[in-house]
Amino acid sequence: MSAAAAEQGPGQGFAHLHVHTEYSMLDGAARLKDLFNQVKQGGMSSIAMTDHGNMYGAYDFWAKATAAGVKPIIGIEAYVAPEHRKLRQPVRWGSPAQSGDDISGAGAYTHMTLLAETTEGMHNLFRLSSLASLEGFFRQPRMDRELLSQYAKGIIATTGCPSGEVQTRLRLGQYSQAVEAAASYRDIFGKDNYFVEVMDHGLSIENRVRDGLRKVSRDLGIPLVVTNDSHYTYPGDALAHEALLCVQTASNLTDPNRFKLEGGGYYVKSPAEMRAASTDDVWQAGCDSTLLIAERCDV
Repeated sequence: MSAAAAEQGPGQGFAHLHVHTEYSMLDGAARLKDLFNQVKQGGMSSIAMTDHGNMYGAYDFWAKATAAGVKPIIGIEAYVAPEHRKLRQPVRWGSPAQSGDDISGAGAYTHMTLLAETTEGMHNLFRLSSLASLEGFFRQPRMDRELLSQYAKGIIATTGCPSGEVQTRLRLGQYSQAVEAAASYRDIFGKDNYFVEVMDHGLSIENRVRDGLRKVSRDLGIPLVVTNDSHYTYPGDALAHEALLCVQTASNLTDPNRFKLEGGGYYVKSPAEMRAASTDDVWQAGCDSTLLIAERCDV
């Protein structure tokens, strides 16, 4: 372990591995310069870029992070087709009464967090991102298991946000299918390269699957990793981010039915804030996992 990682070692540090920058178009509001300043002020030495469905900002992120003395972790929040990427029609896993808990994007995709561990892994992420647009576009650029299997080398993956495949199965009450999905991705990426991702933004969609995710982790021996779904840099950026989402959805702040992020805390929190979210040993171990992953990622 490097000196930087040792300084924020197990039990105290944290590395943000789920971060939407300004390159998550009309969705992320974290300017890179501000982002790296916040990382350094928080005593952190690394941060990931996981923009929605694209890697346009990878070089800009890498160059500016390196210049700022912050270790860049190149990644993507991928959209994954529930079946084959070339199937361009909605897919449903639950009953009509469960439509609110079913596959996101009106049945078009689930989510997954992918991080480049090596330079080869970064090149594979570029290939995946390009092929998702060229071959899998349906509402969003989508990968599938076939592509992930072909380009898995050098990549660390997680179950993603609450719209991930495993979480969706859990919400639908389909535990055996959730385990099957997690096992298949573990086999694709390798047992040391796949993690169960947990968040806490005070959302019911997170709370309803938390116990299930822990059970999947135990049953399959897949380690947990804690993330914060960061969409902006500072707590005071929340209103500006809401305005950005209004631009995306052609809405305005006075509309009570406008699209917005429920819950709170979608900024780049300090290690102390992330650790304080729960004193539970499992949560703390998930925070430790972020440091181990950050240490492994080197492109």
